[in-house]
Amino acid sequence: MLEFLLNLDRDVFIFLNSFGNETWDPFWLWITKQINWIPIFLIFFYLIFKHYGWRHALLIILMISLLILITDQTTNHLFKYRFVRLRPGSDPALDGLIRAVHTSKTFSFISGHASNSMAACFFLYTVLKTRVKYIELMFLWPLVFAYSRIYLGLHYPGDILAGYIWGIVMALLVLKLYVVLRDKYFPNREPIEVVEDAEL
Repeated sequence: MLEFLLNLDRDVFIFLNSFGNETWDPFWLWITKQINWIPIFLIFFYLIFKHYGWRHALLIILMISLLILITDQTTNHLFKYRFVRLRPGSDPALDGLIRAVHTSKTFSFISGHASNSMAACFFLYTVLKTRVKYIELMFLWPLVFAYSRIYLGLHYPGDILAGYIWGIVMALLVLKLYVVLRDKYFPNREPIEVVEDAEL
């Protein structure tokens, strides 16, 4: 079963990676750099401050910072250096079968980009969903961000899917902490149903 899943993961990666061409390489190299997403983060921060006020907004930003720190560290130390899965672009078995636009000597499973972006996105969605229309569109961010990793030859789809799941799990845990602090320092706020009803 494991061999079947690994082969499927490999075949899906080769298929998705095959859509790349040199014309689009600069675009996806730009997309994959986290610093280039700062304008998106600023929009989210503006929405938080607008709807919650600066004191509550600072708590939310602190929780997001903690969430990304935890997610980033666990993806590296709990997964990557235990599973030591080679990135597609560094795997000799895939030479000549894929376009490795960018290579890295670090390991592939799970995707830190996917887990971090999904964790932050899920947290922000939960906090803002009752206040901002069409906030669900923000999930396009981790999808586009993650595809850049496949395009460049840095991650398999399975790395990204596992990263998404891990990011959501970490977001749920930090949201639990957020609810405790929110209720202590900012009572009279509407409940966050996803957190309070979710079973981990």
